[in-house]
This record gives sequence, structure tokens and C-alpha cells, in this order.
Amino acid sequence: MDSAPVKTILSRPVYGTLSPQAGKSHLLIADAEGASAILDLAKKAPEDFFANAHIMFIPGRTGDSFQDSLKALKPAQYYEGPSVAAALPRLNWTLANAHMGLRMYLAGTEGLIGQMMQAAIEAGIDPASIQTEHRGSWARRVQCVHCKGITENVTTQPVTCSHCGLLLLVRDHYSKRHAAFQGVCINAEDPTEIPQTEEIFR
Repeated sequence: MDSAPVKTILSRPVYGTLSPQAGKSHLLIADAEGASAILDLAKKAPEDFFANAHIMFIPGRTGDSFQDSLKALKPAQYYEGPSVAAALPRLNWTLANAHMGLRMYLAGTEGLIGQMMQAAIEAGIDPASIQTEHRGSWARRVQCVHCKGITENVTTQPVTCSHCGLLLLVRDHYSKRHAAFQGVCINAEDPTEIPQTEEIFR
């Protein structure tokens, strides 16, 4: 089943294609296959673009082949982290010390894009200064509406909440405030009714 965005889901973010913008500094953040979007951007960028660039990369399980190519761009700063959560403190520090003219580029999964976008907006970055491009898995970040816990990298429908254990229907409604899709108990009336699990968010 195709799990790419459905145009009628109004709450879902719309992603574009990264392209180099004029600015005093550039912050490029990607996970896994999102690195390929940065490499594509590099082909169109001015020669001095990466001299004022900071690349943050979270390889995950599928991005190990991109590190050398990203480092070869010779950015002013390069960071590699094990997870989005681990990278957020560095992002917050970077944004707190940023100057006017910063341009942000986010590429990869919806989980990465949503969380980094959320942190940037909270730090006062103008959304117009942020570009996004989806690459790689459509796995979802899901918030349980019952316990408010977040379950990462959801590929199945339904999914078991990793916090309270309820079986959740993953809704198409996307919350920008939580950077997550909403999950609601699928068998609240009869807990013995357990629908077949299908992997649909690949």
C-alpha cells in the first residue's frame, strides 16, 4: 500500500526540494537518506556555500554510506549523532547563538523534519527561512491521545503504544505542535478484538 501523503489531509506538512539560498550562514540537518538531498543541493550551491555551513547528520540504520560524502563538502562544522533526541541540545545551542541571516534546510523522515522544525520555530526562527524535503521512509511518529506518550518509527497499522500498551489506530491527522500523528485506541469497546496488523508506512 502506498503510504505517501494524501493531498486531502490538510494537517499534513507539504515538503519541497532543497535549494541553496542567499544567507550569512546555513544549517543543514538530515537523517538517513535525507543526506542525499544535501548532496543534491551541493551540486547547485556556490563554491563558498559550505564555508559558512553547519551540517548535522543522524545516520540511523540506513545512512552509514553518506558520512564521507557529507564530510567531503567541507562544511565549517559537522556533527553526527545517534538520534534526533541526542541532536536536539546541539540544535538548541546553535539556534540560541545564531545571527540574522541564518537559513535552515531539513531533509529526511517526517519525524526528523517535524521535531527540528518545532525546535526552530520555538527558538524564533522564521518558518520562511526553513526549507524541507522528504527523503526515505514514511514511518510515522505517533502520539497516543490517551497517555500522551510518543512512539517513534511506526510502520504498522494498528500499532501498540510503547508507553501504555493500548492498541492504536494511527490517524492521518498530524499535529505540528507535537510533530506527530495522532493514535487512538482501536478496540476500546472490546479489548479482545485485535485487528490484523499490516505494515503500510514504509
